Amino acid sequence: MTAQPDPNAPLLVVEDLRTHFDTERGLVRAVDGVSFTLERGRTLGVVGESGSGKTVLSRSIMGLLPKSGVQRSGSVRFEGVELLDADAKFMADYWGDQMAMVFQDPMTSLNPVMRIGNQITEMLRRHLDISKEYARDTALTLLTSVGIPEPERRLKQYPHEMSGGMRQRVMIAIAIACGPKLLFADEPTTALDVTVQAQILDLLQAQQRERYMAMILVTHDLGVVAGRADEIAVMYAGRIVEKAPTKVLFTAMRHPYTEALLASIPKIADPSHTRLQTIGGRPPNLISPPAGCKFSPRCAYAQERCHTEDPPLTEPDEHGHQFRCWFPVEITQKPEVA
Repeated sequence: MTAQPDPNAPLLVVEDLRTHFDTERGLVRAVDGVSFTLERGRTLGVVGESGSGKTVLSRSIMGLLPKSGVQRSGSVRFEGVELLDADAKFMADYWGDQMAMVFQDPMTSLNPVMRIGNQITEMLRRHLDISKEYARDTALTLLTSVGIPEPERRLKQYPHEMSGGMRQRVMIAIAIACGPKLLFADEPTTALDVTVQAQILDLLQAQQRERYMAMILVTHDLGVVAGRADEIAVMYAGRIVEKAPTKVLFTAMRHPYTEALLASIPKIADPSHTRLQTIGGRPPNLISPPAGCKFSPRCAYAQERCHTEDPPLTEPDEHGHQFRCWFPVEITQKPEVA
């Protein structure tokens, strides 16, 4: 790997990325031809149900997958440097320094037998040529910046001595420690109560803007990305089925799956005990997916063509809106742009 980063190139370009897993039952097409571009300082929301390929997409871009039983193809370019075929030694210089991830469950992501302070300073000293004392001072500053009280005391604690919200803040502090250009936030509010969820999401957004990081926010909830992403990519069965700037997606969504995801979000204005809307059926078997559109068995608008012909992703319109559907949802409002 001798290519040098190009500061004039887009921060991240993913082209036709495919990640398949060899299993005893067959080949699992977890990510099946995903393409997008992410510029510096922008936020992309990746939305979909469990099993849609969101997390595998993030880990595949970062190179955080098992060494055996995995087939990857396509292209992942970071500042013009191809990363798809890079080995772990090369990627180690990128992890933490150029790109970082906030994982779903901080209790399993943090080292349970290592003090919080050591977990933060380890990352700092791995990538920055600084003394142990300066690394500790930086760790204190990081804990303060992510809203953790009594940072001096917290440095000496173990993960189990902190609440779930505090552990997630520590994960964010570790992720941003070396000033990465790209941050992946993979379901960062899983298992947190609603109040803490909002605090963590606001913290991520504030840190992203302050540091001018690009961010990929992975979630199953369209409501989470509504005010926090510049663009949204909706994934289903390992592929992007709709992608558009956030305002355009919410005012002129075209794919029935996107419509169904939005309808499943509880509304505050609904009367008490209103029955929650669900998406009927279940996600497809990625070893043997259905013919035609992968969403057709669950789609209220499906017609005969949907069950036999797989729709392509449309070319971007004047707003950058793309979707994969033969019979898209009718537009009821004029698309808006920022």
